[in-house]
Amino acid sequence: MTQSNFIIYSLENGVARLTLNRPNVFNSFNREMALALQARLQEIALDEAVRAVVLTGEGKAFCAGQDLAEATGPESLEISQIVVQHYNPIILLLRQLNKPVIAAVNGVAAGAGANLALACDLVVAKESSSFIQAFSKIGLIPDSAGTFFLPRLIGQQRASALMMTGDKVSAPEAMQMGMIYKVFPDDSFDSEVTALALKMAQMPTKGLAYTKQLLNVTFENTLAEQLEQEAVFQQKAGQTQDFKEGVEAFIQKRKPNFTGQ
Repeated sequence: MTQSNFIIYSLENGVARLTLNRPNVFNSFNREMALALQARLQEIALDEAVRAVVLTGEGKAFCAGQDLAEATGPESLEISQIVVQHYNPIILLLRQLNKPVIAAVNGVAAGAGANLALACDLVVAKESSSFIQAFSKIGLIPDSAGTFFLPRLIGQQRASALMMTGDKVSAPEAMQMGMIYKVFPDDSFDSEVTALALKMAQMPTKGLAYTKQLLNVTFENTLAEQLEQEAVFQQKAGQTQDFKEGVEAFIQKRKPNFTGQ
């Protein structure tokens, strides 16, 4: 796989932690970091030891989007090539990943960085953090699936306003409008994220993956089609060891011990 100091990786208690590591430029993406993140996500998809994923940033920022110095140099890729080669694969890998991904937004999330977070399954944020659809400030359009996820999360009117004005949204405001899941106080953020990640890692991993697959298609299907897909995936879930364990634990009035199988 692609090795890079720009992605810090750890695995503990079933939780894979991916940390964007270019703090001197607010963890903005260059090509090396983008390709390294793609490689790590591909690796995680095949690793049964990983039951949940945390994506966060090193230092004071989550991610400031694209490193414009790399995008505007004399030998730079075209902006469209950067989108196609760097960001689109990352978003697809996140949505196709067969385990839950938590975006732990520890500071500003701007441009592609904001949309990277919104592509994750759960987004939690420090109280002091913020989200900015910064594209309009430099004459670009929102990429990294921002035009897909943001209207679905907060409605087209609010999404249009945030994308066109480029206004900053505080973490509490983002939670209030349904953009993100939860906001944690700065001083307890790390412990809260760890607790949430461990909780997700101890849940029935295949069942969560099936839920994720259903959510991926819910806006494409008719009601009848979605009901049909629910039946298909419920059958799959009912054949897992975790389903059997969950039923036995319920009958025995004890906490289930899910293994992800």
